[in-house]
Amino acid sequence: MSRRIGAAIVLACVSLNAARAQPVADFYRGKTIELAVGAAVAGGYDIAARTLANHMSRHIPGNPRLIVRNMPGATGLIGTNYLYNVAKRDGTVIGMPTSNVPLEPRLKLLSTDGSAVKFDLARFSWIGTTLQEPQVTWVWHTAPAKNVDDLKTNVIVMGATANSADNYVLPMLANALIGTRMQALTGYVGQNEIDLAVERGEVQGNNTGLSNLTAGRADWVRDNKVRILLQYGNERLASLKDVPTVAELTASAVDREMLRFYALKFTMTRPLMIPPDVPPERVLALQQAFEATMKDPAYLDEARRIGLDTNWLGSAEIARRVRQIQETPQPIVDRLRELLALAGAK
Repeated sequence: MSRRIGAAIVLACVSLNAARAQPVADFYRGKTIELAVGAAVAGGYDIAARTLANHMSRHIPGNPRLIVRNMPGATGLIGTNYLYNVAKRDGTVIGMPTSNVPLEPRLKLLSTDGSAVKFDLARFSWIGTTLQEPQVTWVWHTAPAKNVDDLKTNVIVMGATANSADNYVLPMLANALIGTRMQALTGYVGQNEIDLAVERGEVQGNNTGLSNLTAGRADWVRDNKVRILLQYGNERLASLKDVPTVAELTASAVDREMLRFYALKFTMTRPLMIPPDVPPERVLALQQAFEATMKDPAYLDEARRIGLDTNWLGSAEIARRVRQIQETPQPIVDRLRELLALAGAK
């Protein structure tokens, strides 16, 4: 008797889920979902977004088409402000902001009064992140730097987009905390432009997410054209076991705590969000489709083939990290803002 009851309950749950999914499928059938990426073409964000878009449609009820729209500018805030204030709120627009966006309401790097943030982070829904990865400092093989001590001795010019971006902020933090002498040349549109500048000899290196090398410039890694000298996660990656973290080279316990706060963003390296007020059944469908995509053998095969890591997180874990950022004690945030102000990252 109990088996029959259990089977009936399972059947009822399956029927209920199917009933909920049907209106979602009816809505999405024949439609296009725009994936707004807060970074330029050919960089790590773009590669991750386009790889996701190649596969996620199969897992969304109604199988809508996914297209990527690049919206670089203001270190991701242009795209995030668009998602909050302009984009449709019906589930046909989702976004991949830069990973600094969850930190910006606390850090206020783009405007000291916070006026550049034209969104309420708490009103977004989170889908997940396709990967977690630290940022790394790398130099071209001709640069006079083979280790951290060389970075402390020689001035190395690093390519950067803006003084609020990680490719500027992190070298400046390393300078302040461990005595390196990196200089950042800003003004490049995105990763591809920086890479070309390195090849032309305009700059000698860059600070970037690891996948910008392993996926975007795998031939450079293969041919030993670059040297990775620092990483910015809380622990050394197994694949970079000989590369020190800035945190382990930092003497102050307060500064290590500050770096742990900043490193939260590296655990949600390619975050995906949904604008406010999207019907909850469509939010759930997108979250479930994302998780199904992350387990899809076809997606995993493509990601691994091009060098993308697949250590993803779902919506609940991203929401938890956003709460951690919001709950970080103000003195830790103030210390980071102080160092960034001294470095000119404001």
